[in-house]
Amino acid sequence: MSLVKPRTPPGTLELLPLDQIAFQGMLDVIRRNYERFGFLPVETPAFELAEVLLTKSGGETERQVYMVQSTGSIKQGYEADLALRFDLTVPLARYVAEHEHALNFPFRRYQMQRVYRGESAQRGRFREFYQCDIDVIGKDQLSVRYDAEIMAVIHAVFSELKAGPFCMHVNHRRLLRGFFRSLGVATGEAQTLVLREVDKLDKRGLDKVRATLVEGEFGMQPDQVDCLLALVARRSNSHAEAIGMLDELGSHNEELVQGVQELREVLELVRALGVPEGCYCVNFSIARGLDYYTGTVFETILTEHPDIGSVCSGGRYENLASHYTKSRLPGVGISIGATRLFWQLREAGLIGTADSSVQILVTQMDAALSPAYAAIATSLRHAGINTEMTLEPGKLGKQLKYASKAGIPFAIIMGSDELNKGVVQVKDLRKEEQFEVPRADLVRTLQVELEQVRALKRTHP
Repeated sequence: MSLVKPRTPPGTLELLPLDQIAFQGMLDVIRRNYERFGFLPVETPAFELAEVLLTKSGGETERQVYMVQSTGSIKQGYEADLALRFDLTVPLARYVAEHEHALNFPFRRYQMQRVYRGESAQRGRFREFYQCDIDVIGKDQLSVRYDAEIMAVIHAVFSELKAGPFCMHVNHRRLLRGFFRSLGVATGEAQTLVLREVDKLDKRGLDKVRATLVEGEFGMQPDQVDCLLALVARRSNSHAEAIGMLDELGSHNEELVQGVQELREVLELVRALGVPEGCYCVNFSIARGLDYYTGTVFETILTEHPDIGSVCSGGRYENLASHYTKSRLPGVGISIGATRLFWQLREAGLIGTADSSVQILVTQMDAALSPAYAAIATSLRHAGINTEMTLEPGKLGKQLKYASKAGIPFAIIMGSDELNKGVVQVKDLRKEEQFEVPRADLVRTLQVELEQVRALKRTHP
């Protein structure tokens, strides 16, 4: 019998245990901050009915969908009627439309699950990856103040992730459309094409974007393009400067005025929510590629690693579930591509291998003392201390080497002499030190030692 070579499918991220702990820790930070702002958890199936999921046609994302079909259906010649979700937004739209009458609006949900896309195999691109989304959905209307709260959530998440300084770049689609109208680019289709091109500014550069807008299907005049590019090249460096940039736009039309007013309201509340000025800026080039964004749009950049690109993005939309219900459901949300973010942070040296989640190893000196070792392990677990117990006899040195390699900080050693005296030996594997502790004081002693380890890690991560 020939062996099948074990290999990971391309486009997937498979981690060793200590790296998985680090990744799980990142997810825990995101989840904790989502919940801190009052968002509720939701999960949807990995696959949806194809007619529900594929509600649009011709989109790039939808051309990357994995269809799902059982082997029995394949044998019977049936076409696939299920598809793996390619994001969490379409399932959310279906979820809200289906459960609309049971939900409390504004509906605040977070969702952290895997999604699937048929990406081309290349470094840093994944076909299976975690997305971590939050959205606030309103019934008929939703205040722009929720847009500001979303920015406060982003600030809380990335402050705790400790990936270095970051800045939330914010803009407003209605503001941009009003400005385009003032330049004479009035039709919706033309504006959409220009918006898409402007959104490529950081990737393509100023000269290439200018050439594209002046030439070909855009047909814009050079002075129009120069005026537009002068706008989108600006970035605010303080709250006062951001407000000043908005004031300079004038009041050429109602759409521009409304966009400016809404973005000003967002910025004022962002500051009131305690977000430092250096963590947000107005960036008129941010347009977001998805057509359904209608208001505020966000992109978050790691200041010292701009090459990574946006690590969290999203925005405001007018009607989330228009394909599934006649109700008008406006909302605002963001998404963090956690798998790609973790990979990028690890590649940039911003995140390392985590410590083991196991805190104590109870070693086995004498097989006859197994009941006593089990009692120690049980008492530690009841106290909330993650404890592994050696279940097979072996040389103590080998057991300690195992604990050290696994990243376990402390080991409990007890032979017949210690048992008779009512004590145990505690081995600090990090300091290579050993001390004796009465059995009755073991839990309290280890809790103090573990807190010192945590405190040291907080001050010297």
